Amino acid sequence: MRLGVMTVIAAATLTACGQTAEQTANNVPGAPPSLGHVHGLGIDPADGTLYAASHYGVFRLPDQGEPELIADRQQDTMGFTVVGPRHFLGSGHPAPDEDLPPHLGLIESTDAGQTWAPLSLSGQADFHALEAKHNQVYGYDSQSQQLMVTSDRQNWDRRASIALADFTVHPTNANTVLATTEEGPARSTDGGRTFATMPKAPLLLLLDWPSENTLIGIDPDGRVHTSKDGGTSWSTAGQVPGAPQALATNGSSEVYVATETGIYASRDGGRTFTLRQELG
Repeated sequence: MRLGVMTVIAAATLTACGQTAEQTANNVPGAPPSLGHVHGLGIDPADGTLYAASHYGVFRLPDQGEPELIADRQQDTMGFTVVGPRHFLGSGHPAPDEDLPPHLGLIESTDAGQTWAPLSLSGQADFHALEAKHNQVYGYDSQSQQLMVTSDRQNWDRRASIALADFTVHPTNANTVLATTEEGPARSTDGGRTFATMPKAPLLLLLDWPSENTLIGIDPDGRVHTSKDGGTSWSTAGQVPGAPQALATNGSSEVYVATETGIYASRDGGRTFTLRQELG
């Protein structure tokens, strides 16, 4: 395993993100808002709009034109997932002008990011990855380095303690969870309580599981890998430029990847990509 790849994954698993004076200066009054580092991507099924959760807030990404910062809210949205039409869950840190705890816990928006309300673990948890499936919410808390699961979004079951960069849940089996670690992808068959490494899998940074027969991952160099058998075997697809930051799918054919250089879209399962939004 290359040292550089290990360093990238280690940084993703261990680094928390807080707003510093230098970082917040990137967005100043009167200047167009900047996406900055993208932490998450998602498609709103209400209208098919792509959203990006970033260090400087949640942005709507229209098909044409510049990203639109929603409601001028500059919260550092570390964890982000789309639950349903106009329904988002998030986590992270408040905007510099908000009198809130430094860790937002689990927060919810039911109006496509216009407003957010706390649900649980305010002041305690900083979820760097979130996924809503099987009437449950799965979250990875960077503070405790634990995978946590809730069925009511209030009370959480703390499961494996594991250093991971990303995770994804099987579309039809709530107990099957894959995570990306420094040692490579790891699989859980007991809902994230224990994990075992997958020795034949490529080293991956980000994962998404849009359908039972389609598993998509991206490695630290931006190469896309796909699996049709739940991660037992993999094939290489396309590649995006820059260091990957976020991955999202919409069905089995649409793939979106945010890197340090831009947000890229694929309509053929990750084989080819076009630039959707330039960053930097």
